[in-house]
Order: sequence, then structure tokens, then C-alpha cells
Amino acid sequence: MATASPQHFLDNVINNGQQQQEQQEFLSSWETVFLTVFLSVIIILTVFGNLLVMVALCKDRHLRRKKTSFFIVSLAFADLLVALFVMPLAAIELTTGQWHFGEIFCLVRTSLDVLLTTASILHLCCIALDRYYAICCQPLVYRSKMTPVRVAFMLIGCWVIPTFISFLPIMQKWNTIGIEDIIEEKQSLSGGSNTSCVFLVNQPYALICSAVAFYIPLALMVLAYHRIYVTAMVHVRQIETLQRAGSVPITCSDHVLTIRSSTSSDPLDHYRLRTATVSLPSEQAQGRHRRIRIETRAAKTLAIIMGCFSLCWAPFFITNVVDPFINYSVPWQMWTAWLWLGYINSGLNPFLYAYLNQAFRRAFLAILCCGDERYTQQGICSTGFSRPSVPSANGTSMALRLSFLPNRSYSDNGQTILANEQESQDSLGPL
Repeated sequence: MATASPQHFLDNVINNGQQQQEQQEFLSSWETVFLTVFLSVIIILTVFGNLLVMVALCKDRHLRRKKTSFFIVSLAFADLLVALFVMPLAAIELTTGQWHFGEIFCLVRTSLDVLLTTASILHLCCIALDRYYAICCQPLVYRSKMTPVRVAFMLIGCWVIPTFISFLPIMQKWNTIGIEDIIEEKQSLSGGSNTSCVFLVNQPYALICSAVAFYIPLALMVLAYHRIYVTAMVHVRQIETLQRAGSVPITCSDHVLTIRSSTSSDPLDHYRLRTATVSLPSEQAQGRHRRIRIETRAAKTLAIIMGCFSLCWAPFFITNVVDPFINYSVPWQMWTAWLWLGYINSGLNPFLYAYLNQAFRRAFLAILCCGDERYTQQGICSTGFSRPSVPSANGTSMALRLSFLPNRSYSDNGQTILANEQESQDSLGPL
């Protein structure tokens, strides 16, 4: 644990404090207006996006049947609280250059900041684990693993665990042990504790907090999404193999079971029979092209999810770990930029985790365009008729067709792949 700080620590603090004294003067009037508008837009979009997700779950009964939806809505609630209670105070402090709410509320604001942002990150980790079980395990295994009780415990953990690195240590000032002189010097140079909200952490707190809030969830998400991608590609190749092995002669008619757009978690719900003419050579060529397209979309979707999360939070948590070991010499401008980049992640989450989900997209259309529940199932708002059902892009209808062929040896395997494929669709969105 850090001890009393040496003189060169204080020299760096004095230099940083002099920079902070100039904070009130570095913004001209037009820069202040631009910054205020920019931050206000971020806050409004974050509030709107997360409210839309929560309203969609309340209005759409199909979404309430999915376990993943509860993680997404709890994530939206955490991000909504960030936008309502953390971001506005940070924006006021940034645009005015002063803290106007006193020392006690500074500790409360800081505790809320750590609590809610950590809860948001832990929800992202739980969503990754839920998708891992849904896609990489058999359907019955998924239902046995992700029981309502277990989902409830995971959600409770997302909110309880952050309290041990937020309110408990911050209100007890465990994060300041050994660096009291540095904090007092910074506060005096910034105009006192009543006009500044200085938050510095010692080395043990920086390491423990960063590991719990970012590095451990990041490692779990990388492992889960890697396995999801590998498993999804295995499913696609298995379906292509079944297509080649179970296809009938070059031209014929057979009954094809085609999945409709559905929000049901049961892969055998919402289907219909139709008659189709099969051309084997063209099907094989289309199958190869479809597999390449699916692999590209899957890689792109997972890259977007992991890329946005890492881009938004990695700079802050890297700086959070490094700063105590370099005499707290990171400029306040860099801290502010990295912190707001993390806040922006709360605005991106509704679009990444809800908009990429087809069921949520239909619910959004019903809320924004029409308010009519029939559009939730049809997925359109401009017309009153339903789109014709088409075979799914990841080969679901092909797996179903094989289960109805005379060769029953493919039936069980086809049904197994089908169930996992449907879980993949529900979890990963437009793959």
C-alpha cells in the first residue's frame, strides 16, 4: 500500500494544479456553447436509446419470453442511470470548470459513477455468457443452465458486486490511503474541496477496481465471443454438409418447412409448409456463397461488439492503472476525454445489443412508427401486409427440410443444428 508521498509527487501535483487553475479560462464562449451542445446531445441520445429498450420490453410480450432480453433491459436501466445521474454532473463540472455541490456529494457522485459504469460492464459480460450457453451448448443444456433463478442471481450480481468497489471503499476513503497529501494539495490548488471534486486512487485500489470492473469481464467476453464465432461457423458447415448429403435429384418438388420471423425462443414455433423446386447445382453454389456471407457478417458483428467496448473503456482503465505508478502525472484533459469515451459506451449499448437483435428491431418499429402490435410480428410499418417468408440466411430452413426427407438418419442431426441455429439467430441478431 502506498505510503506518504515524496516531494517529486507534490511537484507533479503542483504543476497539474496550475493547469487546472487555467481550466476556467481555456474555454472561450463559443467553445463552451459547442461543448455544452455536444455533451447535451450525448446525454439525450443515451436517455432516449435506453428508454426505448425498456419500453420495448414492457410492450412486447414476445421479448419478455427471452432470457437475453432481461439482461439487455437491466443493462439499459444501468446505462439510463448513468445518463441521468452521472453524465449531467460531469458535464456541468466540465463546462463551468468548478464543482458546485460540495464535498459529500462529490463522494456520492464518484461512487455512483463507479457503481453504474461497472454494473453496465458486468451486464455486457453476462450477455456474452448467455449467448455462449445459447449457441455453444445443446438447447436442453442451455435451458438447464440459464434457469430463471440463475438469471436472477446473475442480474443481482451485476448490481451487488460493483458496490464493493464503489460506495464501500470510496465513502470510507480507502482509495485515498497513503495519498492524502497529494489530494489535499490538489484541492488547495483547485480552490478548495467545495469548488473541486478531486478523485485520485492509490495503487491497490487502482489494480483491484480495474480488474473487477474491466479486465476480468473483458477476458470472459473475448473467450465467450471467440467460442461463439467458432461454433456458429461449425453449424454453418454442418448444414452445408447435410445439404449435399440429403439433397434429392437435380429437379424435384418437396415440402420445405420455412421459419417465419419470430420472437419465440422455441425453434419449432411459427412455421409453415410450402412447395419448392430444388435445383441441386444452384443450391450448392448458393450455399457456398451464403456461407462466406454468414462468416463475414458474424465476424463483423462480433468485431463491432468487442471493438466498441474495448475502444470506449480500454483507454480509461489503462490510464487508471498506469497513473498511480507515474506520480499522478496524467493531464486532466486526457482523464476527461477517456472518461467521456466510456460514458459514450452507455449510449452505444442500446444500438449494439438491442438494434442488432431482430426481435428488438421489430418492437422499435412498432413503438416509433405505428404503435400497432401487428407490426411487431411483421417487422414493417409502412404497409399493412406481411412480407413473404423466406428461408433463413444461415441455413435453418435447409436443416428443417432434411428432417422431412425419407432418409431419417439426418433427422436428429438436422433438428440439433436447427435448434442451435435458432438460438444463434435470437442471440446474435442479423447474422
